[in-house]
Amino acid sequence: MSFQPDYHYMLDVVYNRRPARLPVYEHLINVPFMETLLGVQFGELAMGDDKDLRAFFHHYCRFFKEMTYDTVSFEVCITSILPDGGAIMGGRPGPIQTRADFERYPWDELPARYWQLATPQFEALAECLPEGMKAVGGVGNGVLEISEDLVGYEYLAYMMADDPDLFADLYRKIGDLMTEIWRVFLERHTGAYAICRFGDDLGFKTSTLVSPATIRAHIIPQYRRVIARVRGAGKPFLWHSCGNIFSVMEDVIALGINAKHSNEDIIAPFDRWIALYGDRIGLLGGIDVDILCQQSPEAIFDRVVALGQRFRQQARGYALGSGNSIPEYVPVEGYLAMIRAAQRIRELEVPVDQNLRSL
Repeated sequence: MSFQPDYHYMLDVVYNRRPARLPVYEHLINVPFMETLLGVQFGELAMGDDKDLRAFFHHYCRFFKEMTYDTVSFEVCITSILPDGGAIMGGRPGPIQTRADFERYPWDELPARYWQLATPQFEALAECLPEGMKAVGGVGNGVLEISEDLVGYEYLAYMMADDPDLFADLYRKIGDLMTEIWRVFLERHTGAYAICRFGDDLGFKTSTLVSPATIRAHIIPQYRRVIARVRGAGKPFLWHSCGNIFSVMEDVIALGINAKHSNEDIIAPFDRWIALYGDRIGLLGGIDVDILCQQSPEAIFDRVVALGQRFRQQARGYALGSGNSIPEYVPVEGYLAMIRAAQRIRELEVPVDQNLRSL
């Protein structure tokens, strides 16, 4: 294949510089979707031994290269190691409902549990990255998502009303946990990573999931701790958050994020994100998932070419991709039409002077 990845184009995007070549980016691509497109079943290898893990990441990274990405998106989520976790999926309370639950939860064991799971994966990924590629991601999940998994979304409201001291202590403890895990990640694994990120879905279609005041009081301070560590280690930080979060965007930008991903047209057109924030941070995505699911490949191709050219002209740091992720239900033909459109934009453009990276 003639495509040669170069992760520096994505670095340009997150540092809000116009890259010489339009990059494509996804926060998450479902492994069964990759299997369908590649025609190879490899997902179960992720649960195997070191040899299986390397085989898994060989195919995982090959997908990103064949689809002409410059980076591989990968993270290991904190929620995957939480004892009795899963309340974030709804339907039941999480393991922490009272002060007694909080005190007996095995907080001190969690970093070791995380690294037992994550170390083999990060090491295998580093060995399998194609030439010119680095990863985007790291330690998955943000502050609100972890609290939802430990307590449950609706039960957080009860806790905030019934025991505000416990509510505050919970978020501080989550910050302690995240900061410790990120500390080790930044010491051991950043050689394979160009960009660090976590995802924390703070909103839905019309508002934030909890009040902006609660976000400022309990979530923003923990963000500050993690982002300061990432930036202190010399890495840029990409924040992924879904929903209508305009009410807290200025607070998050003030923490020093370099770029933001996730958008839905039903909330606001991507042009609005560019108009409000494009002079300060890189912006990624822009193609609503509904377009990829509902329209014909021909219509998707034409629309993405038009949108991608417009966004690239309007924004300095821009990478094209879906506004959210590529789950298994996205039609392969629709996804490929978006990728072909990005490639067409590259073909149509006059090469940009490399000196623009210094602007």
